[in-house]
Amino acid sequence: MLALVGGQDGLTPESLLALAPSAVRAAGVSGPKIAYLRDLATHVLDGRLDLHGLQHLTDDEVVVAITAIKGFGRWSAEMFLMFCLHRPDVFPVGDLGIVKGVQQLTGMKGRPKPRTMLRAAESWKPYRSVASWYLWRLLE
Repeated sequence: MLALVGGQDGLTPESLLALAPSAVRAAGVSGPKIAYLRDLATHVLDGRLDLHGLQHLTDDEVVVAITAIKGFGRWSAEMFLMFCLHRPDVFPVGDLGIVKGVQQLTGMKGRPKPRTMLRAAESWKPYRSVASWYLWRLLE
């Protein structure tokens, strides 16, 4: 992808939309993901998604803004909160690694349900993002 747009600095919503979908497909991006990337670029260009303004929103508002884009769900929004906005208290209960990490940490035989995980993580507030990093590492 980066080679198609001339490197990381060349990756913009405009450059993404200018690419032929067949060229993006040839770079290894699936058809549905091409549609999602194009929808993301369109949202940024027409102002429906202000990437720079997301830092000023609450976590819940960021989730709403990101999930309004086709192909981007709660997991995508939570990863953005953790790794781009560096929010300290995100606990992605829908992430399989987190589920398995909680299962291993607590010794549960079956996979825990989201509400069970949230109860277990209550004492980790306001640093559940850090706890998530450790849960992922448990699986290595």
